[in-house]
Amino acid sequence: MTRKLTYLNYLKQDLLPTQWCPGCGNGIVLKLACQSLEELNFPKKGTVVVSGIGCAGRSAGFFNLDSVHTAHGRAIPVAEGIKLANEKLNVIVISGDGDLLGIGGNHLLHASRRNTDISIICIANAIYGMTGGQYSPTTELGSKTLTTPSGNTDTPIDVQALIKAHNCFYARSTTYHLKHAMKCMVEALKHRGLSFAEIKTQCITNDGRRRGFKNGYEMLMYYKDNYKINNNSNELKHNEIGIVG
Repeated sequence: MTRKLTYLNYLKQDLLPTQWCPGCGNGIVLKLACQSLEELNFPKKGTVVVSGIGCAGRSAGFFNLDSVHTAHGRAIPVAEGIKLANEKLNVIVISGDGDLLGIGGNHLLHASRRNTDISIICIANAIYGMTGGQYSPTTELGSKTLTTPSGNTDTPIDVQALIKAHNCFYARSTTYHLKHAMKCMVEALKHRGLSFAEIKTQCITNDGRRRGFKNGYEMLMYYKDNYKINNNSNELKHNEIGIVG
């Protein structure tokens, strides 16, 4: 008999609906992550989800398995500690670009250097959405935010280059490209060693409207029109999505 795949098996359904804003992409990533766990039949008692602080950091609390909500920027070292304590566990980090690449950037650098066997799903909305809309490490050049009202002049971090510098797994997708995003997560979860799946995600409340988008749908259409799948390259260009692990 074929096993029925559903994301609900890995969710604390009594906590639904989530508290994220209408149009936010975090719920999409949460569902895709649960579907990926179901696809791979990860055991609940053998899997741990770790998150940091921020809108995306709330994800860990919705999983119906062991989870840890850590201090700001500390999700990766906590995940490494869990993996080192029990190497049989599947250890997954789910957090935002500000948490993982800002205050947590130093930990990501050294975790990739060590190639620790953890999977990282980065919900990259290019903004500090929870605290009002300050620019983040992945905010695009020229983007208007609360702290860059005239347009961001700082080059966004090239996380692909950081991860690939240590020959770790890297994948990138968006919340519009659902099947592709799930494939990126599944491959990241299957990978032995450090894996990093960056999912471009929309924040309409504290980012999109400031940049002229009317709703979350328009931001999804932006991903559709501007991000193209590239399955035949060892390096993704700025607006390309794919797996290079």
